[in-house]
Amino acid sequence: MTTDVSGGVWTLALDLARGLCASGSTVVLAALGGPLRTAQRLDAARIRGLSLADCPWLAGHDAGGTGAAAWLQALAADCAPDVVHLHGVAHAGVSVPAPVVVTMHASPASWFRDVRRAPLPASWHRHEQTVKQGLACARVIVASTRVMALNLLRDYAPTAPVLVVANGRDASACQTAVKEPFVFTSGRLSDEARNGVAVAAIAPHLSWPIYAAGEGSEGLAGVHGLGFLPTPDLAAWLGRASIFVLPATHEPFGLSVLEAALSGCALVLGDIPSLRETWDGAACFVDPASPAALAAAVQSLISDEPRRLDLQARAAAHAQRYSAAAMTTAYLAIYEQLLGVPLAVPAGGRGHIACSPVDIEA
Repeated sequence: MTTDVSGGVWTLALDLARGLCASGSTVVLAALGGPLRTAQRLDAARIRGLSLADCPWLAGHDAGGTGAAAWLQALAADCAPDVVHLHGVAHAGVSVPAPVVVTMHASPASWFRDVRRAPLPASWHRHEQTVKQGLACARVIVASTRVMALNLLRDYAPTAPVLVVANGRDASACQTAVKEPFVFTSGRLSDEARNGVAVAAIAPHLSWPIYAAGEGSEGLAGVHGLGFLPTPDLAAWLGRASIFVLPATHEPFGLSVLEAALSGCALVLGDIPSLRETWDGAACFVDPASPAALAAAVQSLISDEPRRLDLQARAAAHAQRYSAAAMTTAYLAIYEQLLGVPLAVPAGGRGHIACSPVDIEA
């Protein structure tokens, strides 16, 4: 299984690897995208049955080039895997002696459509060809929401089946503490899609401060930027936060939202189809293009404690459906179908398979 070393993909891959190893599988996790932090190596080392392989080229300029592809191909030949699971499509065309599952976490075409309200620029067309070629090599393609799956079908028309497997999170990694009077946001805030500009715009109009963690958080005016936080520190902040805000204009799933919900935060989210799909009935939705509406929604929750407590409880209850066990079970079902061999299912996983085909007519 491959993973990017930054952002939610690393967290997701580690939770999935943990579940697969607990079910009796052996996982080789190929880390791509840059050097690993010491904390990440320690997290991986705690998983029995997991071997971590760190691509040496990715600390330099060849992050997506031929060096990394050759390394990955050699790693697959050495491991002789039963299944190759790629989180991303950059190296899906690498020749490997096993069926390939590709989980897509992003689609540039849909990002530009949602965020810039524009078609994909010509400078991205080469990347789009790489995506199409990679998807053509997959036996199964996975998206985390139905919205994401339909975007993939619209933009790439793949021939392999597209399945929906909701992302999951190990709830034990999250904390719930005594809630304090502040608003929180997290993630790669340098990404326009996360709408950090709107978060900064509302800060002067709230009676509570806003704290932000993640790449780009230090640059938000009026917001207390915390920068990158190790997983335990991020969990501690979320555990204390009363409200989590993410006025996203584009979000394939929203792992940071799930972590906030598991930590007992009330959710204020951008009113976009993917977040409606995953959190309808458990969050307050606002027009992400209206900072005034965002400020009003957040201040309303600050002022109305009973409603805030109700939303916190709704989010926490709703988050239980997105467990790491459910995600692991769904992927095991895919591997079983590819291999024709029944595989062990983690405790609490059966009965929660969030895996269904999506057809183009939908």
